[in-house]
Amino acid sequence: MAGTSPSGTGVTPQSDGVAPKLLAAMKRDLGLSAEEATARINRAAWASGVATQLRVTSGDAYAGSWLGADGTTLNIGITDESLAGAVRAAGAQPKLVERSVAELDSAKKALDGTATKADSDLPGWYVDVAANKVVVKALAGDTDHAKELAEDAGLPTSAVKVVTVKEAPRTLADVVGAQPYFIDLDGGQARCSIGFAVEGGFVTAGHCGAAGTETTDFEGLDQGVVAASVFPGDADMGFVQTGANVGLQPFVDDFKNNALPVGGSTEAPVGAAVCRSGSTTGLFCGTILAKNETVNYPEGAVTGLTRTDVCAEGGDSGGSWFSGDQAQGVTSGGSGDCTVGGETFFQPVTEILETNDLTLLTTTAGAGGGASTPPVEASTAPPAEATTPPADNGGHHHRRGHHR
Repeated sequence: MAGTSPSGTGVTPQSDGVAPKLLAAMKRDLGLSAEEATARINRAAWASGVATQLRVTSGDAYAGSWLGADGTTLNIGITDESLAGAVRAAGAQPKLVERSVAELDSAKKALDGTATKADSDLPGWYVDVAANKVVVKALAGDTDHAKELAEDAGLPTSAVKVVTVKEAPRTLADVVGAQPYFIDLDGGQARCSIGFAVEGGFVTAGHCGAAGTETTDFEGLDQGVVAASVFPGDADMGFVQTGANVGLQPFVDDFKNNALPVGGSTEAPVGAAVCRSGSTTGLFCGTILAKNETVNYPEGAVTGLTRTDVCAEGGDSGGSWFSGDQAQGVTSGGSGDCTVGGETFFQPVTEILETNDLTLLTTTAGAGGGASTPPVEASTAPPAEATTPPADNGGHHHRRGHHR
């Protein structure tokens, strides 16, 4: 949020513990009580610190981390059974696997390097640490194409899993002309959503304007200019440098007249609960499904995105993703919508900050961080009443000349 509100009304900052509206959204979308939702958020923050520590101590034998389906069990993949004791001592469950995370990442990079324009009809590929394989997505009837790409990349069949998806992803900028802003494009105007306030402006999606593009706020007033943008390619990230008249605040609008606090940017693990807010659909929550995914959009491939089961729609692009009060990323694209559901990808915010040497604006009372002991798991309790989100606006293949 950059000091504006789409309704022209103020929003109320919330900074004590986990914001009630966020807990209500997690109840609605994940079926969690307030106690369970808070426990999930705290557990994810703890897991991030433990996974980082074990990645260092496990060295080349580290094979990734993920939270189980219960959202509380931290699993650590290892290729050396002698490390199991250290993993258990840290409060996690060891999983002995064949391939290290470095080997999986290398296999995924081989797919990135082998793919040509002819492979853009494959929705994408990613590392599945829980399966200890690289997954290639294909539309119905196109699985042979996915297997062909993996073969041409030199990957053994045992290291690859092909999954069929119903729909190809798309970017979520809304060309019709977590608070909206606008950019002028040839033939019309695009609406996107602000990600997070940083010193000097805000971060957003790269497809929401090339460098040098001027932006306006919801009232049509001059807001700023896109100072940096990457899309497609290695990321979908942008930075808008705002004018002196724009107030920058460390909050996210939930579109229910509440400002949710931003306390930091500790990265949540696979399996963690995550929420997002955008100017079209408001606040929705779900689960992180995979990281470092390559996504083939109509505009080109983007690498390094995080996949979730949270819905989103046109105009939500650039909007805020967070786990508790910890910033996670900005909306890139996806498939489906918030009526039937779908998948959405986000660009990790830490990469945007590091690449552009930006400082995230945060509240003084950040919840989250690296606890040294596992948080207590919540008992089952009756869920609180949930709030309602704002209304919606708005074959066969031959060899493709891959180079090994």
